[in-house]
Amino acid sequence: MPRRHATLRTSLGDLLVVADADGLAGLYFPGHWHPPAADALGVEVDARGDELFSRLGAELDEYLAGRRIRFDLPLAPTGDDFQHAVWRMLREIPYGSTVTYGELALRLGDRNLARRVGGAVGRNPISILVPCHRVVGADGSLTGYAGGLDRKRRLLELEGAEVVAQRRLF
Repeated sequence: MPRRHATLRTSLGDLLVVADADGLAGLYFPGHWHPPAADALGVEVDARGDELFSRLGAELDEYLAGRRIRFDLPLAPTGDDFQHAVWRMLREIPYGSTVTYGELALRLGDRNLARRVGGAVGRNPISILVPCHRVVGADGSLTGYAGGLDRKRRLLELEGAEVVAQRRLF
C-alpha cells in the first residue's frame, strides 16, 4: 500500500495522520512543531475508506472517551536508532503515569542524555499513541508538547495523572 495521509476529526482537533505499508508513520496536531514535509505525505485518502485510519479513528475515540488505555495498531515511525530507543521507552510508560526526561536518560544509562532525550521526545512523529505527553519536567511540571500544553494537560487529566502547574518564569 502506498504512503498516504488523511485528516481525522477528534475532540482534540483535526489530526493529520500518515501511514505506509508498514503501519502508522505519523499523527500530528495542527501547528505541530515538526510536521512532515509535503512530499512525505503521499496520496490523500478518505480516512473512513482506509482500514488503518478507520481503526485509528475508532481507537482514538475510545481513548478520548476514557474507554481505552492501550492502542493496538502497527506503528512505523521514521527516526534514528536513538530516537527509536526513546520512543520504545515512551510506549512503556503506563497509562496515567508520568516520567521525567532525566528518568528516561537514566534508563538509557546516562543522566547527561536528558537533553538528547528531550530532542527525541519532541520529534516523536506519532503523538498520543507513542505517549510523549507522559513526559514532564524534573519538578513534575508540564513542559513543551508539540500539540500544545493545553492538549498535554487534557491528555494527562483524561488518564488521571497528577498534573503539576506549569512553571512560571516571572
